[in-house]
Amino acid sequence: MNDALYIAATGMQAQQLNVDTIANNLANVNTVGFKKSRVSFTDLIASQLAPAGTADSSAAEGLLASARSGSGVGVSSIARLFDLGDLQQTGSAFDVAIQGDGFLEVTLPDGSRAFTRGGTLKVNADGLLADTAGNALRPGITVPADATSLKIGTDGRVTVAVPGQANAVEVGQLELVRFANPGALAPLGASEFRASDASGEAMQARPGDDGVGTLAQGSLEGSNVKLVDEMVNLVIAQRAYEASVKVVQASDEMLGTINSMRK
Repeated sequence: MNDALYIAATGMQAQQLNVDTIANNLANVNTVGFKKSRVSFTDLIASQLAPAGTADSSAAEGLLASARSGSGVGVSSIARLFDLGDLQQTGSAFDVAIQGDGFLEVTLPDGSRAFTRGGTLKVNADGLLADTAGNALRPGITVPADATSLKIGTDGRVTVAVPGQANAVEVGQLELVRFANPGALAPLGASEFRASDASGEAMQARPGDDGVGTLAQGSLEGSNVKLVDEMVNLVIAQRAYEASVKVVQASDEMLGTINSMRK
């Protein structure tokens, strides 16, 4: 009977994490470039009920196959889903979105690498094209201080207009990176990610080449959270949690009945 309490507790804990994950998705429904997460469940290792050592080995195998008891549910993973979000037209020259697979690479203050699906860019204090936090894009692109306009082509070519020049001046080339398993990237916040052992190494390519997407200047990629889907998932998670609570209540009532028995 105590096993039923512990098993139900694993269900409550797993569904609580599921609700927390759904809540985070809903909270970021309007966050630019946000990618939703999904919780995957797995059954826990079954416990062995049959005693060890039986004279008849074939009979023992049959007994062991049937005499196993489940130990509840656990969370196998929380995967990040990189489905594309809807593009939102802004008209700003410093807004850029990726149409298709790939990430922009930035250099963090500690010198490490991070990856983002794009967003609003700016020119940082060093004159480099950077994200809103001031982290420079890689490869570094220097924007002249007297530049009057900036253009980012679908192929990643960055050109600027400067006084005294009749034609636009090319100042750099943006590159994208992709991963074998982007769902395993480690989130850093601010819609940025870090590579992990499970995600694989970053593979660089020019926009439009080797299966990566192209860049769309003047647009932002919205969150890929679908409000209706998340609300349905929330209701399902709540009902699953309530079912585990009822198991606890039923087990408690049965234990109470046993304790009240008189010889």
